[in-house]
Amino acid sequence: MKPVKEIRKDAAAAAQVNEMKLFGKKTEQAAPACACSGNAEVRVDESKAADSSALKSVKVLGSGCKSCEALLKNTNEALQNMKAPLAAEYITDMAVIAGYGIMSTPALVVNERVVAMGKVLTPAEVEKLLHKIGF
Repeated sequence: MKPVKEIRKDAAAAAQVNEMKLFGKKTEQAAPACACSGNAEVRVDESKAADSSALKSVKVLGSGCKSCEALLKNTNEALQNMKAPLAAEYITDMAVIAGYGIMSTPALVVNERVVAMGKVLTPAEVEKLLHKIGF
């Protein structure tokens, strides 16, 4: 067993090391070097681009209130007008909604991307929004 004096000495040394870690000089992290120096040419694979333009999923996120249900109704009506082969999915699970980063409901998610939140869109507005993002 260590004498009390050595234990105190070890504890003081450990505290000093911890203090250095917390309050020591901060080292600057260099930005990772890029071989292109920011002059890279962006290329789009047409096969993937064409596939990503397909309307795969439409979700309305909400708590179950009248506004959320109205957005669901308007979204389904817009999808019918566009002759889309799917209907909007209604999600009321708050954990799932929080996972999308939604701060105010109702929200509209198209292909797993939040496109509108906090407003009840009319069917015409939903159609216009879907056309604007490429559908």
